[in-house]
Amino acid sequence: MSLFVSLVTSLCFLSVLLGGAGAVTESELRSLLEFRKGIRDDSSNPPISWPVTNGLSDPKTCPDAWPGISCDPEIGSIVAINLDRRGLSGELKFSTLLGLTSLRNLSLSGNNFSGRVVPALGAISSLQHLDLSDNSFYGPIPSRITDLWGLNYLNLSANRFQGGFPSGLRNLQQLRFLDLHGNELWGDVGEIFTESKNVEFVDLSCNRFHGGLSLPLDNISSISNTLHHLNLSHNTLNGGFFTPDSIGLFKNLELLDLENNQINGKLPPFGSLPSLKLLKLGRNQLFGSIPEELLQGLIPLRELDLSRNGFTGSILEINSTTLSVLNLSLNGLSGDLPSALKRCLVIDLSGNMFSGDISVIQKWEATPEFLDLSSNNLSGSLPDFVSAFSRLSVLNIRNNSLDGALPSLWDNSGLSQLSVVDLSSNQFSGSIPASFFSFGALRSLNLSLNNLTGQIPLRNSHASELLALPFYSQMELLDLSTNSLMGVLPGDISAMERLAVLKLANNKLSGELPSDLNKLTGLKDLDLSNNSFKGHLPDKLPPGMAGFNVSYNDLSGMVPENLRHFPHSSFYPGNSKLNLPGGTTSPGSTPEQLSFRGRHHTKSSIRIAIIVASVGTALMILFVLFAYHRTQLKEFQGRSGFTDQPPGRDVKVGRSSRPSFLNFNSNVQHPSSSLSFSNDHLLTSNSRSLSGQTEFAAEISEQGLPVGNTATSATTNPNLLDDYPAVSGRRSSPGGSPLSSPRFSEQPVMLDVYSPDRLAGELFFLDASLKFTAEELSRAPAEVLGRSSHGTLYKATLDNGYMLTVKWLRIGLVKHKKDFAKEAKKFGSLRHPNIVPLRAYYWGPREQERLLLSDYTRGDSLALHLYETTPRRYSPLSFSQRLKVAVDVASCLLYLHDRSMPHGNLKPTNIILTSSPDYTVRLTDYCLHRLMTPAGIAEQILNMGALGYCAPELVSAAKPNPTLKADVYTFGVILMELLTRRSAGDIISGQSGAVDLPDWVRLCDQEGRRMDCIDRDIAVGEEISKAMEDMLAVSLRCIGPVNERPNIRQVLDDLSSISV
Repeated sequence: MSLFVSLVTSLCFLSVLLGGAGAVTESELRSLLEFRKGIRDDSSNPPISWPVTNGLSDPKTCPDAWPGISCDPEIGSIVAINLDRRGLSGELKFSTLLGLTSLRNLSLSGNNFSGRVVPALGAISSLQHLDLSDNSFYGPIPSRITDLWGLNYLNLSANRFQGGFPSGLRNLQQLRFLDLHGNELWGDVGEIFTESKNVEFVDLSCNRFHGGLSLPLDNISSISNTLHHLNLSHNTLNGGFFTPDSIGLFKNLELLDLENNQINGKLPPFGSLPSLKLLKLGRNQLFGSIPEELLQGLIPLRELDLSRNGFTGSILEINSTTLSVLNLSLNGLSGDLPSALKRCLVIDLSGNMFSGDISVIQKWEATPEFLDLSSNNLSGSLPDFVSAFSRLSVLNIRNNSLDGALPSLWDNSGLSQLSVVDLSSNQFSGSIPASFFSFGALRSLNLSLNNLTGQIPLRNSHASELLALPFYSQMELLDLSTNSLMGVLPGDISAMERLAVLKLANNKLSGELPSDLNKLTGLKDLDLSNNSFKGHLPDKLPPGMAGFNVSYNDLSGMVPENLRHFPHSSFYPGNSKLNLPGGTTSPGSTPEQLSFRGRHHTKSSIRIAIIVASVGTALMILFVLFAYHRTQLKEFQGRSGFTDQPPGRDVKVGRSSRPSFLNFNSNVQHPSSSLSFSNDHLLTSNSRSLSGQTEFAAEISEQGLPVGNTATSATTNPNLLDDYPAVSGRRSSPGGSPLSSPRFSEQPVMLDVYSPDRLAGELFFLDASLKFTAEELSRAPAEVLGRSSHGTLYKATLDNGYMLTVKWLRIGLVKHKKDFAKEAKKFGSLRHPNIVPLRAYYWGPREQERLLLSDYTRGDSLALHLYETTPRRYSPLSFSQRLKVAVDVASCLLYLHDRSMPHGNLKPTNIILTSSPDYTVRLTDYCLHRLMTPAGIAEQILNMGALGYCAPELVSAAKPNPTLKADVYTFGVILMELLTRRSAGDIISGQSGAVDLPDWVRLCDQEGRRMDCIDRDIAVGEEISKAMEDMLAVSLRCIGPVNERPNIRQVLDDLSSISV
């Protein structure tokens, strides 16, 4: 019946139209049906039912009843095809539409159409509205599209169009709306500005447009009067921002989005833009102070995003009454927090250098919903701002220096909207208020890395104040790790049915684990390590957990079957009574299952016999080697002209007239021995300053290194042997010629630090999962891994077999104890899968005794993989492997930079590659400058400069200090090393004279000789591949002037987009 009524209605409507309408030509119907052949409507609801012409009562009747077809009621011709978002697909042939001579509207958005847009489309001169957005069209945009002189709406966004944007945009005088975002188009935005007239909306975001915005006034005058919306974000724009005169022409501009480009320079005044409501300039290279009018309400801004730039200075007040979103994160802003903030819902000031007392936020009139002040230098106690911030949903103040007790954050009126609270990495003390577990909407609570004590205040912890509070089950993340919480894990934890992450590691919790933990069916990550839990593991814990750790407890019994797929380290060390079927029967005796309580010596008689025999043999070999070495030394000194000085070395006590670990024989022709050295040798072994370069060159030569080119390099590179962990004990030469295996000893020098009373200071653990004493560390055999300007690096093996990397810091290098401890805690809390974490530090009674302890990482440095020559232990890295290394390192740097922490000491010797053939990156030696005195920082930067990794602005600075942009420069140099397999310290001869690596690569690029830069191990054919060319372009941008360098997020995005 309904179908009949619909049919009658359609016929009546059709008859009305035909009463005074013209007829549709056969050519139009034929074109329409040919176009229909390319449409697949399998998933369309309803299907596109366009019958053949003989199915019409009158073949010349306008087919208005066909879905998506419209006709002009006066002339009867087809004027519109609108098939938006109908679930259609197919490869369309636009040439079939040429017969629709009156077509004004072609709208196919939101489907899955594909195919090329043919030039013939430009012949449909009647088109006024063309929308092909959100499909899969590909190929270039035909130049004849600019022949559509009547077009006022053009939307080709979210497709796969490639190539340059066609010139001739000036022909489209009627165009008001231009949207090309989300393609792979390129072109100079300056030309588009020059050719555009009368356009009101322009969105070219997420393409590859280039060029700058500091254009002459004549080039933008035609578009500036009408433009309301301009989005050029996520392109590769560079150069300066609009000039003060040019920005003043955009009187009607309401939205300006230039996010994620490479625009640099200072911002002009914005007071002449009375209509500007949204300004997004994040992720660029802008610097200087923030224009006052953006924050003081002189223009009606609703959203301001200046994040991830280089803005500096202080912000006294924010008096805008229109702002809803304010994002100034990840800049260099300093001083106190603004004393006034009138109005704003989203406030992000994280990742700056704001300091002073946080209590100033009590004076703000704003009632934000989102507040992020993380990663600053704020101090003081957190105020109880319940009434002022009653709308707050997200509170993040992690990684500051706040102290005192936690406020309740709750009263009878309640902060019921709080959903995320992160106060981690501060210095809060006292107990956790029970009200933290009383917010009905709270989904995430992170209080880790503080000094909190007491019990976890759930119901069965007998917290009387909680009895009247409603319990809830919305929590998805609870992280209370690395505090000093005591008591049992309350059974009511199981009421948090949505909990996905539960981290309670590194506390003093005890008792048995609640059996109801298995009710947390959504749990993905459970970490209860380093507590004193006892009893059995609960049965039927969620099988879908991705992370699980209960090590360093006193658990017993059998590991439940559904947990046995987790690695050994999830249960041990600790838990000596816990039985893991298929694992080691006696966990406490294996090196992986550390008890940190000493080793039980068995079969002692056999061991003693072996040791005695070994020592006797070693002494005989040592005597022969010593005699041979003395002979070789005299011959060398006679040849080189050095003064013959008696070494004065006493092997037993390890004294030397020139104490240095480099004096140990490391020539492959003379295998080294395991020696024992006195305390005096350790404390003076690395006291050389950078001024002793000539002496150092003599030492290098004495080790049997080639004298020619390498000896010259040694005199300019104070740290020819830089530190990196290496299983084989090999050393890299990042500043000199490529490494050659004969330069390295296959048997590393051993250092037996045997005095149990030598380390009489304090061990401070940044990871409480480690448990050992200074005495155990004192007697740990230590293998020398390398040396740097910071000190000497060892691999120390504790009594129980656990291996640590120990950096013995050079005397006079570090800050005073209080400042040292504060900084060590900050970057010791960093946790990233590709960054080797700092586990502990030792502070001794003497100035010489400053040690940093981290995990020992098995692997070799990137320097060794790149520069090792015949005979090689590793195959040359392929280009895909090198690109992966670059992406992984950039990811590590992004993690550090997001926390406003420059690495400061980035070089190939601090990039460890493990697990071939995929080569997982582990980054070391980061943020050490934060522990140093100004003199120590200057020495580190001098060393970086000598090796070729120092940014030019640091070399010329009066008081140099590592910066994020300096890291980017260094990373660019490493990218060049990956592509060229030439060391940063190499001096390369060419037609323009001798130049260093960055200048050589820059010259090759300018002269069109890019292929000359590429390492022949990865070169394919005679032409440079696009992927290598893209990577080379990224490296060149990284070493550009500081104001033009991209930030590391842009670098990572660029590298990640390279396909091999």
